[in-house]
Amino acid sequence: MYDVAIIGAGPTGASAALFTAKAGKKTLVIDNDKSVTKRAWIENHYGIAEISGQDLVETGKQQARKFGAEIVVATVTNVTKSDNGFKVETDQSEFEASHVIIATGMMADLAEKIGLTTKPGTEPRVKTILDVDAAGKTNIEGIWAAGTIAGVSMHTIITAGDGAKVAINLISELNGERYVDHDILKK
Repeated sequence: MYDVAIIGAGPTGASAALFTAKAGKKTLVIDNDKSVTKRAWIENHYGIAEISGQDLVETGKQQARKFGAEIVVATVTNVTKSDNGFKVETDQSEFEASHVIIATGMMADLAEKIGLTTKPGTEPRVKTILDVDAAGKTNIEGIWAAGTIAGVSMHTIITAGDGAKVAINLISELNGERYVDHDILKK
């Protein structure tokens, strides 16, 4: 049983996983290894002079793993309510999690299948996004969404930030108080 299952390991999902895992939440990331970010060349990501999308995605996954996130390569086929939260079904296995974060980029098929409320997209080439509140909550209690699928700009710096924001909101809800994660420079 996971505290959080994150669907997608691009900048949004890996950023969310980094925060949830670092906060001590048992975190699973399920990724189909088809992120459009892998085809990008990035020169507008704060703190990074330039990087290939492939390297950015791999670095993000390494950071999440460093704090204990488990990452599996599979395609999620369904998410349904269970006694303890949600059953996340993939083409290979099933998992259970208390909360789910949808971080599927431009892909809304799964979200529509599981009954999440959608609306027209706001970015070029993004036809459908999820209707979420400011915290990232969807119409199904316990399912959150972040990144492009939640209507933010496709730029990696923005989607990564949105993944972090939604993760912090989820952690805060789980902890019952506002969560803050600030590391201090070690001398």
